Amino acid sequence: MSGHSISRHETRQVRIAGIPVGGGAPVVVQSMTNTDTADVQATARQVRDLAEAGSEFVRITVNSAEAAAAVPEIRNLLERDGCRVPLIGDFHFNGHKLLTQYPDCAQVLDKYRINPGNVGRGTKRDDQFATMIETACRYGKPVRIGVNWGSLDPDLLGRMMDDNARLPVPGEAADVMREALIVSAMQNAQKAEEIGLPRNRIILSCKVSGVQDLIMVYRELAARCDYPLHLGLTEAGMGSKGIVASTAALAVLLQQGIGDTIRISLTPDPGGDRTREVMVAQEILQTMGLRSFTPMVIACPGCGRTTSTVFQELAEKIQAYLRRQMPIWRTQYPGVEEMRVAVMGCVVNGPGESKHANIGISLPGSGETPVAPVFVDGVKTVTLKGDRIAEEFHLLVDDYVASHYGRPGQVTTATNDETARALG
Repeated sequence: MSGHSISRHETRQVRIAGIPVGGGAPVVVQSMTNTDTADVQATARQVRDLAEAGSEFVRITVNSAEAAAAVPEIRNLLERDGCRVPLIGDFHFNGHKLLTQYPDCAQVLDKYRINPGNVGRGTKRDDQFATMIETACRYGKPVRIGVNWGSLDPDLLGRMMDDNARLPVPGEAADVMREALIVSAMQNAQKAEEIGLPRNRIILSCKVSGVQDLIMVYRELAARCDYPLHLGLTEAGMGSKGIVASTAALAVLLQQGIGDTIRISLTPDPGGDRTREVMVAQEILQTMGLRSFTPMVIACPGCGRTTSTVFQELAEKIQAYLRRQMPIWRTQYPGVEEMRVAVMGCVVNGPGESKHANIGISLPGSGETPVAPVFVDGVKTVTLKGDRIAEEFHLLVDDYVASHYGRPGQVTTATNDETARALG
């Protein structure tokens, strides 16, 4: 989607497996698996699912010798299936050992995520951090230095709290903690550069769980540096709460041009679909006009005029179908992700909204004539009636995609003959 007026915070560009992050590049969507990485089949399957849903980077936990040994096998399995999504290794506590002892893992990963609060304590901390950065330098890998509210370097925080307590008018503890997040990220980025990691291979994040805290931290972080920034609440929560919290925080920052990659850290329902976090991230970016991922369906909420559930069912089916088709359409029909489809429930706003969409249908509400006008690029083209309105509109959507986004001579999804037969 183009034409938005959001001015992006100027950052350096980092390339991860050829994909640009920062430097004015589109905001990148990433996600993370929740499988045991040592389970090669399950992890590869979930990585594939996330990539097919539209995740442009996928992060995997590397927390044990078994997990590190599995990473090259996971990469090989993905390559065999034609999935080349960049893999990010998430390291805590023992990353220095795993990256050293499993060089194939270090080489296969496309990026490392290092939490400076978990790399060691006391004199070991600097050596272990240096080992990880030196490995990144050896293999030419970018690094995200990811600071978390829940695992902030206790030595740093303790010093800053003590310094604050000695002030004539001490600041609030929450203010000190937010400042400690920023200081930790900035100091560790500087150390990484001193060790030899180029500035254009560093991404920063300072994750917290509170919406207002996240906004305050990233505004200040963006003002102090030009590293690309990764956004996300560290624990957004479950269901609608997690979606609302993530949207509230990220939308404010993105509107101010802050953020180069995003992840929505939803707690999935038991047995729930992990790809939901990808869809939410995409929908935030698309509804803000920053990127387009899949055709958007506009549908009315329903009221006393729309006692029939036909428009709700049709909107749900069309939306699910469009998203299901996108892995195929993305290569066959360039530009289809910007299509807008309207499914409206009555005559009040139905025709008007349908005219504003690329293709739209205004279904009859209570007491209205049982016909459904269809509008294509603002012009009424046909009126559907009878028991097969949903099927006929489905075919018209297919035909619109093929005729407007397909290449000359390309076979359409629904042929003209099929559409004509469906329309009777």
